[in-house]
Amino acid sequence: MSAPHRPSWRLFPGRVAALCVVELQKIRHDRTELYTRAIQPALWLLIFGETFSRIQAIPTGQVPYLDYLAPGILAQSALFIAIFYGIQIIWERDAGVLVTPTPRTALVTGKAFAAGVRALAQAVAILVLSILLGVTLTLNPLRWLGVVVIVMLGTAFFACLSMTIAGLAMSRDRLMGIGQAITMPLFFGSNALYPVALMPDWLRVVSHVNPLSYEVDALRHLLIGIPGNLPLDFAVLVLATAAGIITASSVLGRLVR
Repeated sequence: MSAPHRPSWRLFPGRVAALCVVELQKIRHDRTELYTRAIQPALWLLIFGETFSRIQAIPTGQVPYLDYLAPGILAQSALFIAIFYGIQIIWERDAGVLVTPTPRTALVTGKAFAAGVRALAQAVAILVLSILLGVTLTLNPLRWLGVVVIVMLGTAFFACLSMTIAGLAMSRDRLMGIGQAITMPLFFGSNALYPVALMPDWLRVVSHVNPLSYEVDALRHLLIGIPGNLPLDFAVLVLATAAGIITASSVLGRLVR
């Protein structure tokens, strides 16, 4: 007698978890990428953060600028990991290993949150460096749990954006070009480096529709206690991630034809 068929929704969490475990195994076997990717955020904190803290060029109230900057650099690091994650999809297509019985939604969700796992691994290095530089971070374990959730959601959204671009661009070179073209506008069009109040009106509009701003806002609230709207930040990131998964899943078929 054949085994009873399990509904696909029951298999979904297991498939997503399996892809995250695969990503963890990749990190454990080869940490080189983590080390090299940590160089850029370290330079932002050491050079940009320290310099602007000394000259007090960006007013951040009673919060030291380096404290204000650290959550933004953490979000930036996750963005830089996620925005090129679609290259992996194209590589798997070219290698002939992308064809899988796993439903597209589960595949996209698994890869999106696997990118979040990679971002968390790098976040540890950034937060350790922040502490060494004197940044005062929360000791509340519930807030640290919130940081994990926010980083996972933010990274998952941008990974889905990358996979969507991969499905449209169809080649690694095009994806690299598009990714490089949108990464810095996303970063500078957020509140990662400076308060929204200092932005010109048109940039404020960009910041308000940029999911990275909501990720940074939540991280600042959780890590250093700056007042924020955590329910709004969380809701925006959840909705953005859900929309990203749906969109990426719908274009993934172009890569597996």
